[in-house]
Amino acid sequence: MRSKGRDKAGGTLDKLRGRLEEAKGALRGREKSKVKGQARQTKGSVRKKRGHLRDALRK
Repeated sequence: MRSKGRDKAGGTLDKLRGRLEEAKGALRGREKSKVKGQARQTKGSVRKKRGHLRDALRK
């Protein structure tokens, strides 16, 4: 099981990687890369929220 801090940090990194991948796809005109980047951003948001939820439940 991951820790809440690791989920928050990992979620932030996933969101950043997703933004970069989406921008790269937009520059190169590749729709598949843009979609993958958007999916990674969503994954990062969910992971970050999971960390916040764990934090809230432990208090």
